[in-house]
Amino acid sequence: MKVKSLLLIAFLGGMVGVTYDRAQTGPAKPGEPRFGNATSTARVFQDYVYGVVKQIDKEGLIVDKTSFGDGQKFKLDRKTKFIHDGKPSAFEDLKVGDKVWIDTKTDKKTGEMTAKKVITGAGPVESE
Repeated sequence: MKVKSLLLIAFLGGMVGVTYDRAQTGPAKPGEPRFGNATSTARVFQDYVYGVVKQIDKEGLIVDKTSFGDGQKFKLDRKTKFIHDGKPSAFEDLKVGDKVWIDTKTDKKTGEMTAKKVITGAGPVESE
């Protein structure tokens, strides 16, 4: 009985040590938010550009507060999809000040970014 108890205690002690080791993470790197890089926990958002709409016209959007800085231009074309709260939307529903996630494609020659999807509201869902 003593041998079984000692084995059980040793096993449980080992499991606690394994769990403790996995729970520990290194400190956040300089320039990262308090809890580290958000893309490690929000995979759905990692390929989207986030920002706030500053200006809208039929040719494109100018978005502030992006990873590219303020005043970033995104072209719109006839294939651009607009989504609000997970449902199809329209260009006319977009307004200045909206927080948007933009799925982009970049022209390799010119570097211009064209919006494939412009998402407002609840956020993007898994890609098709």
